[in-house]
Order: sequence, then C-alpha cells, then structure tokens
Amino acid sequence: MDEINFNPNNPTDVEAKFILADVITATAVRSVGGDLNTYLSTYVEHEVGTHNQLWNAEHRDGEPQNATTFNNSWNSIYETIKNARIIVEKCSEGGQQEGNYTTLGVGQILLAYNMAILTDMYGDVPFSEAFDPFGNKTPKVDKQEAIYAQILTLLNEAIVNIPKGDNHVTGGYSSHDLLFNGGATGNARWIKFANGLKARYTMRLLHVSADKTQALEDVIEFVDASFVSSSEEASFNVYNAQNLNPLFDFQWSRDGLAASQSIADKMIERNDPRRNRNFTDADLVQIADIDDAYGDLAPNGENDQIQYFYLTSTFVYSQTASTQLLSFHELQFLKAEAMQRLGRSTADIEPVLKAAVEAAIVNSENSVKTAFVAPTPLAVLGIAVRETSPAITSSDIDTYFEDEVKPLFLADPLKEIAVQKYLAFFGASGESTEMYNDVRRWKALGDNLIELKNPNNASKFPLRLPYGSSETTTNPNVEAVYGNGTYVYSENVWWAGGTR
Repeated sequence: MDEINFNPNNPTDVEAKFILADVITATAVRSVGGDLNTYLSTYVEHEVGTHNQLWNAEHRDGEPQNATTFNNSWNSIYETIKNARIIVEKCSEGGQQEGNYTTLGVGQILLAYNMAILTDMYGDVPFSEAFDPFGNKTPKVDKQEAIYAQILTLLNEAIVNIPKGDNHVTGGYSSHDLLFNGGATGNARWIKFANGLKARYTMRLLHVSADKTQALEDVIEFVDASFVSSSEEASFNVYNAQNLNPLFDFQWSRDGLAASQSIADKMIERNDPRRNRNFTDADLVQIADIDDAYGDLAPNGENDQIQYFYLTSTFVYSQTASTQLLSFHELQFLKAEAMQRLGRSTADIEPVLKAAVEAAIVNSENSVKTAFVAPTPLAVLGIAVRETSPAITSSDIDTYFEDEVKPLFLADPLKEIAVQKYLAFFGASGESTEMYNDVRRWKALGDNLIELKNPNNASKFPLRLPYGSSETTTNPNVEAVYGNGTYVYSENVWWAGGTR
C-alpha cells in the first residue's frame, strides 16, 4: 500500500552524480547554446534575425525589452542553478553524500558558471532568497557585485575540493561526466576549467577592479593554469541525429536567421580564408566566393522579413558541432588582451595571438565540416550542404596570419586582438554570448573595438536583457526594477559601469 501512486520512473530524490549529467547537458544546450546565444548572435551581428521574433529583435520591434523575450531562458537557467545547488548541498558537510568532494567541486563549478550567465545577462537578480518555493515566494533582488563574489568563491573552493576524491559509499561521478569523462584526467581538466573561468571572470570585472594591473596579471596566471591545447577544452560534443546542436535545432525548425553582412565585411577586409567557407545559399550550396554573392547577404537592421531568401551561415546546418563552454582559443585571446593592456611587447604577444587564431579557425572548420554530413537534411531533403571550396589548411592559416593579421596587429594590437576574437566566436559553438559580454566590457573600458552596423544601435543597443515574465508578473521586487523594460537600452550592468 505504501507504493500506491508512486512512479518509480519519476523519483523525487537521486544521487548527486545522476543530477550532474542533467546539469552538464542543460548548461551546454540551454544556458550556453540556446535562446540567449541565438538572440545575442544578432545583437553582436554574427547573424541577422530575418523572421518572426528574431526579425523583431533585429529591428528592436518590441524585442528585447518585452519580459516574454527571454522568459524561457530565465526559467531554464534558474532550474539549472537549482539542480547544481542540490549537487553542492548533497555533497557538502552535513549532506546526504558528505565526503564526495570531487562531485562537490564539479557541482560548484557548474553552479558558478550558470550564476555568471544569469547575472551577466540580467544584472541584479533574485538569488539568496530564490530557492525556497514553500517559503519566500517574492525573493529580494541581490546585487551583481555580491553574486560575483560568490561565483569566484565557488571556483576557488572547487579547485580545493576536486583533488580530495569521492569517498562516500555512493561512489564517484565519472560515468556521468558528459564533459570530461571523469577519472584522474577528467578531474584535472575540471580544475583547469575552473582556472579558465577565473580568467574569464577576472577580465569581465576589469572595469570595476580596484587594481587593474594585478587583475590583468591574475588573468595571465589563471590562463596558464588552464587548458594547454584544444584537446583539453570544455567542449560538449554528444550531439547526433537525435540530440541536436542548439543553433541547428533553432534554424531547422524556425529558419529565423540569415547571414550577416557586417561580419562578412570584416572577413573580406582581412582576406580571411573563412569568408569562403562560412556562408551557404538557400539551396544548401556553400558559397565559394563571398565577393560574388555579397548582394545576397542580409543588411544588418535593414533586412526584409523573409525566409529562404538571404544567404545563411554554414553553421546553421552544423547539426553535430560541439558547444564550447570554455574554449582554448578564448583563453589565448584573454591572455593576449591582458598582455597588451599590461604593455608587453608585440613580440611576446604575437605567438599567443597566433595560437588563438589557429585554434579558432580549426574550431570553425570542424563545425563547417559537420554541415556537409548533417544527418537530418540528408534524411529529410536527401542532401546536406554541398562543399564548394577547399578546406582551410595549416598552411593557409600561417599565410593568413603573416599576411593579414600580423600587419593589423602591429598597427593596432588591442583592436586586432578584439576583432580576431570576434571572428573566432562566430559559429555553431555558442560563443556569441561571450562576445556580447566582451562588447559591453570593452565599451565600459572606453574601447570601441568592434564596428557594429545595425543602425538601430544608435539608440537601442541592448545593454542587458529584461527579466522573465514569470518573475515580473509574480514578484513585486522584480516588477519594480523591470518597469516597462526600456531600461535595457539605457542601464548597464554593474561590471560594465551601471548600478544594477
């Protein structure tokens, strides 16, 4: 009788390691690669919104100030944070699985990661009182500064906890580690991941840092303690015919994105080899010469609302391309920027920048190649993207760097580091979100390094995202700071010079 109305397939309590697999997946698919990244790719002009909500966002027509715009992301990030908190609570002192220190550390990293995404996008958010559904239903809004202090504390604690091992009877987490596959090697990579995130977030907070020189030195130190090659990076790569890369999933079902004239201009200006690999026409034929097809690119902010007309990026067909939670090339760009801001010589910075550019182009090529064998277009249409240009080789990368990148770098080091990072984050890997953070961070530091061409940016560049409607309609604390949503065009987040 005790098991009447009990569903064994829907347990209410499970071991932390089982939750871990879900948190890793949700972080990659929903927090990093989902709606946020899709919208933000249009704000930073990696893509152009050409239909329905994405066209509205491109033209700032009710989007993004409406509370409904990012409600799904708002809810999913909070759900992921809630589950990461459960992992941490279970494995902490007094928890059901006390002694599973490694699982605790991994949970702390994932908790910190999702907390950062939440506050980077929305600014001050409910947190300290936000996870008691049977108690406080109207949690207060916490300051971004306080949330970031917790983020960095979690990462430092994780670095200490992971080497201690999993000593509880329930055993370790390795078989549920969808990012690094657990074991000694996996443990080491989680620690490197934490150090890399410390580099990312320390650079993020540069504008509000009391000692900018020390902060930049710290960035270099943290990068050097992180991934030493692309083979170690935090790359979520479990996509297949059923589990879809989020960018592909969106475009295949909605066809809301078109190819950006703005980013093509930057590639053409640099004679970038990616310019003839990264664009595709409506018949799924790769464009081998973007100069000849330039008129088919979507003009940013001035495009028509129309589907199957403009070129698209090849990446929207990259069905099985990996999602990058933290890439090796991002770390090298962070190091190059820190070195430049510290006044290091261009001779010292150059090999770091070259390593970043090389890894970025290889990542781009890996994603492009998945479009040529994408299983769903093959099954539904009988075709995948037809390759019409030769793959980019290591020799091509060397020539590009020496002939195009290096002269621009020597002429204006910080700008070329930024532009190369901007080009690197264009793709199927979910890195447009980080570029959105960088654009806001650079502007806060007084550096207008990336030319954005959408004319709507003159008065309506989104400085942040609006709170979700599920909160603005139920929590008066959030409703009060949301107002009518137009603050997204006028109020920076704290780390970019704002107050909330």
